[in-house]
Amino acid sequence: MDFAQIIQTVAIYALPVLFAITVHEAAHGYAARHFGDNTAWSQGRVTLNPIKHIDPVGTLLMPLILYFATGGNFLFGYAKPVPVNFGRLRNPKRDMVWVALAGPGSNFLQALAWGALLLVLHALGLHERFFLGMCVAGVNVNLVMFAFNLFPLPPLDGGRILVGLLPWKQAVALSRIEPWGFFIVMALVISGLVGSFWLGPLIALSRGLINLLLTPLGWLLL
Repeated sequence: MDFAQIIQTVAIYALPVLFAITVHEAAHGYAARHFGDNTAWSQGRVTLNPIKHIDPVGTLLMPLILYFATGGNFLFGYAKPVPVNFGRLRNPKRDMVWVALAGPGSNFLQALAWGALLLVLHALGLHERFFLGMCVAGVNVNLVMFAFNLFPLPPLDGGRILVGLLPWKQAVALSRIEPWGFFIVMALVISGLVGSFWLGPLIALSRGLINLLLTPLGWLLL
């Protein structure tokens, strides 16, 4: 493995990844506060300071180990979850949907912003590989986070959204999976099922939507 290439890749992805994780977690906390739960706010987690959201193992150690172990073919990581007391929300079952959706929603908006920046850089005639690569990385990282976190199994955001949308009996049954949900999701990821049947199609759909939304900007910059 080319060490210089690794350093360049890490440098290109560092800022997009930090923004993706930080804004994602802060969005959860902000949404929870909006709907009545001040837990994350009182603990200083509704912030854009990445240090508050970094988990030493999940954000730093695990991705590095997987990168070197798989030659960059498989990466996974996670941030320190923002604490949310769903019982303090004004309408717990309904509001938990919005709190859970806030994180992936912020990633979709960030992907859109990185895509817009890429168009602007091209329009300005800036062809510096590093900055263009960072914009592409920003789109890719955020679309992966958007799609992965929407997978409909607790404790992922998609699972919490589904719990909030299902009738009470089915919601309770699904929520009981949460203690084992992480291991189930990891098994599905390693088996390739999540990538083939969830991540791939949803990322392609999201990328198409972003291209559609950015079309007017592209026309303006011509």
